[in-house]
Amino acid sequence: MTKHQKRLSVPKSWPVERKTDTFTVKAGAGPHGEEGVPLVVLLRDVLGYVDSKKEARYALSEDAILVNGQAINDEKRPIGIFDILAFPGRGEYYRVFPDEGGRLALTEIDEDAAQSRLGKIEGKQQVPGGQTQLTLHDGTNVLIDDDSGYETNDSIVIDNDDKSIVAHFPYEEGALVTAIRGNHGGKIGEIDAIDVTPGSGSNTVGVDTDDGGFETVEEYVVVIDENFTGDDE
Repeated sequence: MTKHQKRLSVPKSWPVERKTDTFTVKAGAGPHGEEGVPLVVLLRDVLGYVDSKKEARYALSEDAILVNGQAINDEKRPIGIFDILAFPGRGEYYRVFPDEGGRLALTEIDEDAAQSRLGKIEGKQQVPGGQTQLTLHDGTNVLIDDDSGYETNDSIVIDNDDKSIVAHFPYEEGALVTAIRGNHGGKIGEIDAIDVTPGSGSNTVGVDTDDGGFETVEEYVVVIDENFTGDDE
């Protein structure tokens, strides 16, 4: 497996310039799969807080940077949609949120909002012991005792400290959603209709927006709360 990542072949969601240099940093193993952006890319190319991987490693060794409430020591750690990036020493807190076009961007939030993060439920199954396991969009697993009301495509808010569920947003008509991929990435609106496709095809979702609305596949939308749009301050 190659240790290099060409800029021209990075996912469209990565917030990097593709023609300035040939290579960029390759993401390490971790959450978000191939969509995850190496932490150093955000620190260097987006925020401008470091100039090199060496500087990033030093900052991480000082526990100066938290991801979802946890100190990170790997500059290649993948960062993805809805992650919380915190700089307590600076008093700065950011949520990873798609901008128009679906590229990942950092939305500044306050300290209270940085105490929890949003997750889309992509899987649900019973596990030994009688509990239910919810699998989220970034690969995180959450165990719950009572699964009533939690369904695939719903969203939950998880406390970064004790990992408890502090809010639940059902996937249903009228729900506020954002598109995280596709031609409508970054757009926000309310679900107008959910059309179930027979067979193995993806269901489609009609979303009503201020500028008329759009239609996309179910996998591309995530239910959010108005506090997750960047207008919560």
